[in-house]
Amino acid sequence: MCGIAGLVGTSERAVIEHFSDALAHRGPDGQGAYSNGPCTFVHTRLAIIDLQTGDQPFVQRLEDGGEVALIANGEIYNNPELRTHMKSTVFVSQSDCEPPLHLYLKHGLNFVDQLRGMYAVAIWDSRMERLVLARDPFGIKQLYYAFTDNGFAFASEPHALLGKGLVEAKLKPSVRDELLQLQFSTGHDTAFMGIKRLLPGETLVVENGDIVERHIRDALPTGGPKPSSHASALSQLDTVLNDTIGVHQRSDVPYGMFLSGGIDSSVLLAMMSRLNADPVTAFTAGFSGTGVHDEREHARDLVRAEKANHIEVEFGEGDFWSTLPKIAFHMDDPAADYAVLPTWKLAETAKREGIKVVLTGEGGDELFGGYGRYRTYSRWFFAKDMYRKGIMDGLDILKDDDPAQAWRSGMAQAGIEAKTSGRTKLQVAQAQDIATWLPNDLLLKADRMLMAHGVEGRVPFLDHVMAEYAYCLSDKHKVKRGLGKSIVRHWLSTAMPQAKPFSKKRGFTVPVGEWIKNRGAMAGELVANQHSIQAVCCSDAVHAVFKDGSGRAGKAAWTLLFYALWHKIHIEGSSPDGDVFDVLSA
Repeated sequence: MCGIAGLVGTSERAVIEHFSDALAHRGPDGQGAYSNGPCTFVHTRLAIIDLQTGDQPFVQRLEDGGEVALIANGEIYNNPELRTHMKSTVFVSQSDCEPPLHLYLKHGLNFVDQLRGMYAVAIWDSRMERLVLARDPFGIKQLYYAFTDNGFAFASEPHALLGKGLVEAKLKPSVRDELLQLQFSTGHDTAFMGIKRLLPGETLVVENGDIVERHIRDALPTGGPKPSSHASALSQLDTVLNDTIGVHQRSDVPYGMFLSGGIDSSVLLAMMSRLNADPVTAFTAGFSGTGVHDEREHARDLVRAEKANHIEVEFGEGDFWSTLPKIAFHMDDPAADYAVLPTWKLAETAKREGIKVVLTGEGGDELFGGYGRYRTYSRWFFAKDMYRKGIMDGLDILKDDDPAQAWRSGMAQAGIEAKTSGRTKLQVAQAQDIATWLPNDLLLKADRMLMAHGVEGRVPFLDHVMAEYAYCLSDKHKVKRGLGKSIVRHWLSTAMPQAKPFSKKRGFTVPVGEWIKNRGAMAGELVANQHSIQAVCCSDAVHAVFKDGSGRAGKAAWTLLFYALWHKIHIEGSSPDGDVFDVLSA
């Protein structure tokens, strides 16, 4: 993976340098730039495929004197197959990101239909002075854009679009309200006024400084379930796992995986062990001396069974207070998911161990019906909306009570759009999460935490071959006897019985409530005194949730702490250097 940025308009050297500096952590292995007419591209490279000749941009000069240039962030897993079908094409590298350029020249905007992978792509076509931006259907890779006084700008991360005459760091209150209630936000808008996201699967065409076309490539197939027997579904799953995990291992650098001990990561370990002659390297995080379940003991049983290399990572209370400001800095598109904490340290450890690529289990719950909320939603005749209650509801924290729940509008719209013909209630719930929670929380968190350390994350469950299979399974293959991911559990019971796949899922928890409560008086005082918090919260209630630290109060305290740090760093311009108390006291 890499970092990409660009500007179509008036470009100054300071802007180009700003792009390169802001995205340097995403591409520690090299930098490239391109200019043609009003267009300037910047690329920072993390070298994964074709280490010697894969530098970007890729530029194709045409017979009519025009040229087309491409920069990309991501991995195109069907690169070998694409090259086989493009025998007459002259390639200048073995990079997986070169074929999309030639596909664009042949198929125009439909080039994305040929791609299997995760990507954020920018193409400049000088013949029409056209900029094309495209994002993969699941939104694994993010891309942001803004209309500025200097022209139309885009980048892999929002903070690259701030300053240098581009966008001023101003808060968008409606997105803040979503963040405080949902822990993430939905739709095109980001927390920064004037900076927008490409949606998952979206392709934008920009000409003369305006967006002239938008297209969406759907992540999920249309229609309802396709009937299949248990034996057939199980056999197909084995084939699909072998294929998707196999192509996600295509790499010219060492790779490993994150092992939580849950169903999805256990499946990855089992299949990777089958596909690799050498032992798999697995990383597991844990929290000693707390009240939450520590997954390392179960993970040890799994790595012993598969003879994998196991690297355990301890994340403690000291890590929490010391690393959170740096984490908030890299979560410039804010998502208050406490899983950012161990993910940060796992990525840091992987980098130190010489691993540049890790496979993770994101998407398994969404595609195979793993969440308890899906079962709740599906069993009601008149299905109750998911996400009906916000994090702050009932705690008397927010000054302005919003009976209309305006913060739910994006989530509610996604629920409406998910209800296409033939889908079951379970499929509707899955589709709603795949359009919102998945790209704007889980995948965003994984991208930022791994790329902060120059490590690429890959998500084999989020692949169109997997989606065609999994999403179209009948409900009984997803949910059975009160357990989600039924067919996956059956596969795992044979592939790696030590995983105990029919045990009730504990869920992944980080003891943020305990840690906050331990220093609740001091932390609560600092958070309550922040201008960003005083604008929306009642101080007494803020103090109360920090002193409590349990259950919903603990989650509310964590969300407020994260938001206060995010606002301090990204809106007020404070340095992330120091611990939580240093930054909030500045």
